[in-house]
Amino acid sequence: MNLQRPNASDATGTSNRSKDVVPGSGLCTRCTDTCKGNCEVFKSSFRGREVIYPGPFGDVTAGGDKDYPIDYSHLNIQGYALGAKGLPEGVEGTPDNTLFPMVDTETEFGYENKVKMKVPIFTGALGSTEIARKNWEHFAVGAAIAGISLVCGENVCGIDPQLELDAKGKVLRSPDMERRIESYRRYHQGYGDVLVQLNVEDTRLGVAEYVIEKLGVETMELKWGQGAKCIGGEIKVDSLERALELQKRGYLVTPDPSSPAVQAAYQDTAIKQFERHSRLGFIDEEEFSKSVEHLRSLGAKRVTLKTGAYPMRELAMAIKWASNAKIDLLTIDGAPGGTGMSPWRMMEEWGVPTFYLQSMANELIERLRLKGAYIPDIAIAGGFSAEDHIFKVLAMGAPHTKAVCMGRALMIPGFVGKNIGRWIADKDLPNTINRFGSTKQEIFVSYEAIKAEFGKDADDFPMGALGVYTYADKIKVGLQQLMSGSRNMRLATISRNDLMALTREAAEVSGIPFVTDAYREEAMAIIDA
Repeated sequence: MNLQRPNASDATGTSNRSKDVVPGSGLCTRCTDTCKGNCEVFKSSFRGREVIYPGPFGDVTAGGDKDYPIDYSHLNIQGYALGAKGLPEGVEGTPDNTLFPMVDTETEFGYENKVKMKVPIFTGALGSTEIARKNWEHFAVGAAIAGISLVCGENVCGIDPQLELDAKGKVLRSPDMERRIESYRRYHQGYGDVLVQLNVEDTRLGVAEYVIEKLGVETMELKWGQGAKCIGGEIKVDSLERALELQKRGYLVTPDPSSPAVQAAYQDTAIKQFERHSRLGFIDEEEFSKSVEHLRSLGAKRVTLKTGAYPMRELAMAIKWASNAKIDLLTIDGAPGGTGMSPWRMMEEWGVPTFYLQSMANELIERLRLKGAYIPDIAIAGGFSAEDHIFKVLAMGAPHTKAVCMGRALMIPGFVGKNIGRWIADKDLPNTINRFGSTKQEIFVSYEAIKAEFGKDADDFPMGALGVYTYADKIKVGLQQLMSGSRNMRLATISRNDLMALTREAAEVSGIPFVTDAYREEAMAIIDA
């Protein structure tokens, strides 16, 4: 692994003064008592708990940057000089019927009521964080027109300033949740779906009953965790009144906004923000099965599960219980996570990295399959941003892995598109963009294709949605090229044989053949014939 700097990070706005650093502690080799900063120990000496989190909150997403011993770059994709898979039965491959634009990148997930997607990607949970709230229309419309699924994350109802509760403390109305569902559905074209997550607080508030019965949501996602953190989800609020309101709704809010000392510190402006935390969930097979059945009894057509970077024991529970309950999709999210609001050191140092986690999942799934059990469709999350990542994940988990869940990589195009719109209006386009033009028609390579597909509605799309669509199209075309080169004309024909391991350790962990072992028997048979 590369040298880590555990006492300095751009995420927390800290840095070492010295160019020489003690590897284990991250402290400068020579620390002086007159230092003016700005390592994490220095900053923590007066800002304390604030330094736990990336910042500034609401304006950044952050992803753990620990360099693990093995990752997906230790795999390469096989390319072939003969054959073609996925053509209609009885049709032989030729140079004319295996052109890469002919490759079908559609996927689907679900037990009975399946959801189709144009590209095998969907968003990570975009929940109660400020960055998700203020950019929602860009993400939602973009996902809808791109034909992919969108996950509305936890606590959206619980933090809605306009939330209305009934006499029993259950959700009567949440205008923000209504906005989020409607934004996606307005331009939904039959591909993808909007999933709504449930955590402990959401369950207590009756979010499922509200979104299924009142808003017609068809897919609900139970949440055990994620790759970014092993505690409940957090956000920050910068108002004492808002902190007290969330505390009254039953959330853990720290520091305690009802404490006179904390209120005095807030008045002094020493404390500028409060953290709102969710509770830890505790899993139990009987309760899990009851939850799945309850959601179905409410009218949910699909129930999915999102689990995090837990060890093999909890992973086995997720797979086995998902099998028994016949859920529609199991999303397995590995470390290092990327999020707008998770403790930075937790992102760096907690959890099973994605490569290892998927390898473990493959072993458990195969063991269960040999018993004749139902295997739910699988999605993998945890640090992906390009078409080769998607190919490798689908191939490594074939035939059960159907999609890749992408967090920051599907948020960034929303930010970029939104900002292009602002920069055009302000006549302040940066050089990275103005060399392509000064209007959205000139800048977005996919704009005319979007307009041809959606007509005059395209003029009303938020600019971030154009970014999401254009990025998804790049993923699609790049994936088509890789699939065509590996002679896979449909996603379903991608297999583990289409990968090679570049290191012995990657081969040992994943079960993918080492590069000089892949197709060795076939090669020797040719030579010896």
